[in-house]
Amino acid sequence: FVYFVPSEAVSLLTVGLLVTSFTASVSSLLTITIDRYLSLYNALTYYSERTVTRTYIMLILTWGASICYGLLPIMGWNCLKDPSACSIVKPLTKNHLIILSVSFFMVFAVMLQLYVQICKIVCRHAHQIAVQRHFLASSHYVTTRKGIATLAVILGTFASCWLPFAIYCLLGDYSYPALYTYVTLLPATYNSMINPVIYAFRNQEIQKVLWTVCCGCFSSTMPFRSRSPSDV
Repeated sequence: FVYFVPSEAVSLLTVGLLVTSFTASVSSLLTITIDRYLSLYNALTYYSERTVTRTYIMLILTWGASICYGLLPIMGWNCLKDPSACSIVKPLTKNHLIILSVSFFMVFAVMLQLYVQICKIVCRHAHQIAVQRHFLASSHYVTTRKGIATLAVILGTFASCWLPFAIYCLLGDYSYPALYTYVTLLPATYNSMINPVIYAFRNQEIQKVLWTVCCGCFSSTMPFRSRSPSDV
């Protein structure tokens, strides 16, 4: 739109859609992290409390906040009247982009803290199960390490995809070549595509379902693996 229909309205619409989609992506990951934490912290009551209504409320809050953020450029968060105030994401102003970047770092800090708490709960649960079932210490170590490795891969992927763009938003200037913006922006757009792949390769049940959908190679005689403390 920006290149084929150059106009102020199209420019504002494009950046609004960009902000909305990126906010929705980060908010969804934060919501999943909170849900994963609650499923472990309140393991006994989680499934009884996880109602369809609560799911709809979370979806409405996530997309409501995303749409509100996306409307900000149209409502005045733009540099159309003062090009010197533009940021690397035109027509957002530098100050407004810094606010969005700081909001991202706050979300990242919350996710990091939640994942640290999840790791502690996983270690505690794995140890309790190992004691109750008289597992060997090596089995307890393997299952715990697998769970923590999965969390590390998820959080590491999120950080490697988003931090370059978030940092560049703080340090970059509108006079810098647009290529720098695209280079840091592309990994962020790929994050939502990479996460399902991570889950698929780390979970045997998802693998079997994917085989069923793709080529029908799933055999009904193949038993599902029972869940372990590493399945977070």
